[in-house]
Amino acid sequence: MSDHTHHQVHPHRVLTIEQRAAKRVDIERQILRGHHSSGKTHEFDNTHDPKRPITYFFQESQEGLILFVILYTQACKWMRCAGCTLPSTSSLHHVSHWDIMDQTHFLFKQPEILARAKDIQKVILSNQGSVLDQDTFPTTALLHFVTKCNKHLPKMATLTLESRPEYVEDVELEILARALDEGEIPTTLEIAVGVEVHDENLRTNVFGKGLPTRKLESMAEQLARHGFRMKCYYMFKPVEDQYMTRAQAIEDIHGAIKYLGDVMDRISGSSISIHLNPTYAARGTPLATAFKEHRYTPPFLSDVVEAVRYGEKFGIPIFVGLNAEDLEVKGGSFIREDNEEDQMLLGLLAEFNKTQNYRLFDSLPH
Repeated sequence: MSDHTHHQVHPHRVLTIEQRAAKRVDIERQILRGHHSSGKTHEFDNTHDPKRPITYFFQESQEGLILFVILYTQACKWMRCAGCTLPSTSSLHHVSHWDIMDQTHFLFKQPEILARAKDIQKVILSNQGSVLDQDTFPTTALLHFVTKCNKHLPKMATLTLESRPEYVEDVELEILARALDEGEIPTTLEIAVGVEVHDENLRTNVFGKGLPTRKLESMAEQLARHGFRMKCYYMFKPVEDQYMTRAQAIEDIHGAIKYLGDVMDRISGSSISIHLNPTYAARGTPLATAFKEHRYTPPFLSDVVEAVRYGEKFGIPIFVGLNAEDLEVKGGSFIREDNEEDQMLLGLLAEFNKTQNYRLFDSLPH
């Protein structure tokens, strides 16, 4: 059983100071249970300045210039995903909404952000977990972030929030939509969810995602009712070689593309895109151990390209993540050092991210 319950809207209950403290202890215990049950060995970053974000960077896509922001909060409460070490950059302990708001203040004082503010058309907000989990990312801090985006980013057409589906509540979506309406131009809300593996058996029993396909479809229906978009994160070959060969990794993404195309056909008003991350052997995870013991081979970029090419049949936008985020063990990246083909393919995929032009791959062998 999951530590989460499927979210329903309940009357708000005011907690005493003592009850708040007890709840925070319970959340830390929940995080540690997930951490231990998944076999991870990484630590948490409890010494990070809570008034500074983890990082921010720019991306180029067919939607224009993207500002990708990762704020420092308490770690993801799920913690069971076998290949994920992102919570190693988060805190085990509670981070207050005041500190999170100060991180937003910090962002919009940065010269490189202010210099490009009028060109930013999309903002992706992450906390290495679920931005819509009010225990780790209070709604006050989230609305504050939206307000600052409205003030400083006059061309923001899309705001993407990363979250597990169980935290996506109609009430909060409506509040966010109203806040976004106060920007300079119409802004679409997009919710990004980590699916990671299309094969539900591998996703559940090997990767440990805890996301039934029916829940994903329910979220697609929920967002379509509001006129919001959905982005699905997938990982290319995120499990050991015994569970997924190179050919099976390609087929898994082909299956995801076809499935999401079918979902859009079935659910009126739905709009779905894919963010595909080639997997690296992340420090402190069972996958890193498997890599060191020659039980896991990181994906090849040529296979990633082969998976992406299938998307042309379905017209689903696909963005390929090209950064191992400095979290991989030595040699455990999908980018092989001094490999000329990898450098060429990285350039093609970066251009594809900006244009969605499948003709870029025509000269490559199938």
